[in-house]
Amino acid sequence: MLKVAMVGWRGMVGSVLMQRMREENDFAHVETVFFSTSNAGGKAPEVPNLGDTKLHDASDIERLKAMDVVLTCQGGDWTNEVFPKLRAAGWKGYWVDAASALRMKDDAVIVLDPLNLHVIRGALERGTRNFVGGNCTVSLMMMALAGLLRENLVEWIAATTYQAASGAGAQNMRELLAQMGAAHASVASLLADPASAILEIDAKVSATMRAESFPTAHFGVPLAGSLVPWIDKDLGDGSSREEWKGDAELN
Repeated sequence: MLKVAMVGWRGMVGSVLMQRMREENDFAHVETVFFSTSNAGGKAPEVPNLGDTKLHDASDIERLKAMDVVLTCQGGDWTNEVFPKLRAAGWKGYWVDAASALRMKDDAVIVLDPLNLHVIRGALERGTRNFVGGNCTVSLMMMALAGLLRENLVEWIAATTYQAASGAGAQNMRELLAQMGAAHASVASLLADPASAILEIDAKVSATMRAESFPTAHFGVPLAGSLVPWIDKDLGDGSSREEWKGDAELN
């Protein structure tokens, strides 16, 4: 039975993965050990074939080396920190990652099994050990358009995406709700008064969202009642890294 390390299982993506693995009874087929970046020594979730009842330190290379598979939703920063150290320590296991850090590496395969199962199987036969989930927008687009692309019926794709706060993770979702709460609290008394002027309400909400005290630690800007017209890194050519993924990963 394979020993699987679970990392980043409490965030938004990890929580959904945990839910699906429980629903599909996946834990019955592996021995699972849970790791944490912030709560090592704490109690591990209850799942079948639990390898240890406590959480292990997600930076413990020696403990990770004992695993056959590392399944991570912890994010790219953790991958960039831990992955090279683990490989340098001689680990030969399978690295399965939801983050983008390794997607474009020559020794990694982007996984979207309804479309490229043959690629995944071929990679396994060749000894590939690194498997990475694709960008969410690209994956959804490919699920819809792969057949048309395969038949060479598509000449050009112009994609416009509007991404939810959940795409940035659990902490950003919490911050959005905190922003919404702060905006409402600033005008709660006015909203309770049917005679209050809507322009006064609008002005107070706007002032609240511009205030230094408004919760923006994770987004950097107010998202409640607004849109952020740019996500990920500036590539310096008028496009963002998120836009670049749509071309580079798809091809």
